[in-house]
Amino acid sequence: MKFEHLIEINDPLNPLLDPLSVEQLWRGLVLRAESPQLFMPHLDECQIHERSVEGLRRSLRYGDLVVEDRVEFEPMRQVRYLVAAQGEISASSLIMSIESPAEDALFVRFQYDDGHDAATDAANSMYDDYRRSAYHAADLDTIRVLRDMAAQGRLDSLLN
Repeated sequence: MKFEHLIEINDPLNPLLDPLSVEQLWRGLVLRAESPQLFMPHLDECQIHERSVEGLRRSLRYGDLVVEDRVEFEPMRQVRYLVAAQGEISASSLIMSIESPAEDALFVRFQYDDGHDAATDAANSMYDDYRRSAYHAADLDTIRVLRDMAAQGRLDSLLN
């Protein structure tokens, strides 16, 4: 399953939407990688095994399931989550890209790839509809949490 969607962060025509800076948005996306429990309440534990300017290597525990992944940072532009095949889990990825097509416009593009071939995707099409819906809802929650943090000044304090 390959799936992507955009979430609008800043809309210059909507005065009810408090704008975020690219720096605030970037810091929020990095925080989601470093402290995923703030964004995924069903996550039991996150252990970071390696940390560098380029990214992280970590383990995520959901009950008995442990998923190892690597997160790569392209500053102010992109966060890539890469899961290698492990046990019954196939290789997959999530890429979050910051896009600014106009001066005051700001978006995040979420791109998912579960690594399956077209035949597997066809067999799982009904299930994948539910997954797309769940991913979209989780991504909206991510942006909601980032907006809440920005409104409280928490993203600005992380920048300094």
